[in-house]
Amino acid sequence: MPPAKTSYVCLPCRASHKQPYDPERQHRVCPRCAGTLIHAGSAFAPPRRRDTSAWRALSVVLNAGIRFHKSCCGGPGYRPRTLREVKERMAYAETSGEPFARALVRRELPE
Repeated sequence: MPPAKTSYVCLPCRASHKQPYDPERQHRVCPRCAGTLIHAGSAFAPPRRRDTSAWRALSVVLNAGIRFHKSCCGGPGYRPRTLREVKERMAYAETSGEPFARALVRRELPE
């Protein structure tokens, strides 16, 4: 059986690349710009390249350490897709004291 493929993302190029997962190989290089690829997970679905808001939101999510892995229910769970959603969750994290990464994956914010 071939190794499972997972997505790696180049944020400057706004590109996603599926590659075999190998825990021994930590450093991946973008074939377009030779920059470092970020491991996004096997359940990652990239936004359209011209959707700058979605790519900026994705940048915040990935840099917060959140990945897109399949769960028992079949998907990675909620991830913000717009800057508005990211900003709402950032404000909630600041006022509530909840860790930023946990606030980002909340589907709904408490009233």
